[in-house]
Amino acid sequence: MPVGDMLIEKTIKREVVLEEGTTAFKNWVKTGTTVYRQFWIFDVQNPDDVAKNSSKIKVKQRGPYTYRVRYLAKENITQDPEDHTVSFVQPNGAIFEPSLSVGTEDDNFTVLNLAVAAAPHIYQNSFVQVVLNSLIKKSKSSMFQTRSLKELLWGYKDPFLSLVPYPISTTVGVFYPYNDTVDGVYKVFNGKDNISKVAIIESYKGKRNLSYWPSYCDMINGTDAASFPPFVEKSRTLRFFSSDICRSIYAVFGSEIDLKGIPVYRFVLPANAFASPLQNPDNHCFCTEKVISNNCTSYGVLDIGKCKEGKPVYISLPHFLHASPDVSEPIEGLHPNEDEHRTYLDVEPITGFTLQFAKRLQVNILVKPARKIEALKNLKRPYIVPILWLNETGTIGDEKAEMFKTQVTGKIKLLGMVEMALLGIGVVMFVAFMISYCACKSKNGK
Repeated sequence: MPVGDMLIEKTIKREVVLEEGTTAFKNWVKTGTTVYRQFWIFDVQNPDDVAKNSSKIKVKQRGPYTYRVRYLAKENITQDPEDHTVSFVQPNGAIFEPSLSVGTEDDNFTVLNLAVAAAPHIYQNSFVQVVLNSLIKKSKSSMFQTRSLKELLWGYKDPFLSLVPYPISTTVGVFYPYNDTVDGVYKVFNGKDNISKVAIIESYKGKRNLSYWPSYCDMINGTDAASFPPFVEKSRTLRFFSSDICRSIYAVFGSEIDLKGIPVYRFVLPANAFASPLQNPDNHCFCTEKVISNNCTSYGVLDIGKCKEGKPVYISLPHFLHASPDVSEPIEGLHPNEDEHRTYLDVEPITGFTLQFAKRLQVNILVKPARKIEALKNLKRPYIVPILWLNETGTIGDEKAEMFKTQVTGKIKLLGMVEMALLGIGVVMFVAFMISYCACKSKNGK
């Protein structure tokens, strides 16, 4: 191996280990990148027509509404020298950014009533549904509701659930609870003994109860996408776990790009990641019933209700990008676009650090006809109703990019120059030796 390559490999292997004093550890504890999460809400335009006539749902997206997230440092960081792992929790927080938003947190939207839609799905007994129907009517709740952005995202006291005569959570929100909570405990390999395992998740115990999934479903696989083992090749499949969707997913090489003077590989989430189990057997765990999925032939949506306390939550790409026609057919106003709605990671291949990313997902709720619940009895078909889609993005800042180029790519270029210089000196010395040898041989021959 050339001397320069050996020095580069040795330096990288030392600096990407997750332990005190390394470049990786410093940026891993608290990201140096500002991360924003943008929301677009699907405002329903014809709620009465849908509830009465089971019409197509007409939606109009409104946004972006932007929050700053991932600004808190990891906590309870504990190294385990025996199995070469480090455990931690990731605190959650979201700060609204008015200057990056089209409105305020008090903006109102007409959206699906989350509690009413979920009630018959969770409680399928006819007698229980009759009781629930009386409470829905008493609370004057219906299939759709008007909620502010703040209520929809972070939680509100539901009037229907507040009347239920036994202890249940009465607060409902797409991301409730979030602020002042933690995600984890995560346990990841620190790479001390094997650099090819650095940052890969060994175990996860968090608010998302993954024990609901069958044991043969490999829900946790890969890193948290902030970094990957170094020396990334284009042929590698990058696997990463997201607690938001209760599963691991993967990205494949898409293209080479220049990010602020740093060469990176762009890895993209392929359409196959949301394919039906017939197209992608890895998704068999997300086909939990035969009716909505058309006998597991529908694609583009994943049922994650089992880790959402049984709520009928489905995840997809925004605007049902790459979804089968039967999924999007009952919804009007969607405009899927590959450039705007795909997920990607820009990874610096030598270190494995993710320097730019865009995570784009859509949250949907299944609502089905329910004869015992008047608010839903006129429905003639089930709907997978889009509630919102999000775009979580982060890009290395200019100052950090310059620092990265100085400390990493600059040193690599310098080592490359040293290697070429040494090679040049070696060639000169070899040529000089050969000339000297030939001269001596010629002299001796005389």
